[in-house]
Amino acid sequence: MQATYLDSLPMTTPSRRVPARPASATGSRLVVGGAVLAVVVQLLVLYWPVVTVEGPVSWTDKVVHLLVFAVPTYAVGRALGSVRTAVVVFAVHAPVSELVQHFLLPGRSGDPWDAVLDLVGVAFGAAALVVGSRLRRW
Repeated sequence: MQATYLDSLPMTTPSRRVPARPASATGSRLVVGGAVLAVVVQLLVLYWPVVTVEGPVSWTDKVVHLLVFAVPTYAVGRALGSVRTAVVVFAVHAPVSELVQHFLLPGRSGDPWDAVLDLVGVAFGAAALVVGSRLRRW
């Protein structure tokens, strides 16, 4: 009896191992912790019942709105590994937060321009995610 090529093949195909992600990948505890912290700070800033600010607040309020959406969009997108999910969640949250402030929180008022700057913040956070992922791959 003579051995053939087919006799030397294993009966099953070997499984392919997926290489492990590096510690700095999307699921790391530090990245997830940062995302949770960013969302908690965002919720506190947006839904604190009464905000009293001393002195002029002409443009600083707008910068806060931009940052309070840019940072969580970036952090959550990085933790989930999905720009799209983060953008959808925070783009919906932007106008909803202004409506909640206007109608449900006494002492707060909703401002359409705040919602616009919230959406600009979402766009900045998304852009940072895209650029950052490209730089990490490069």
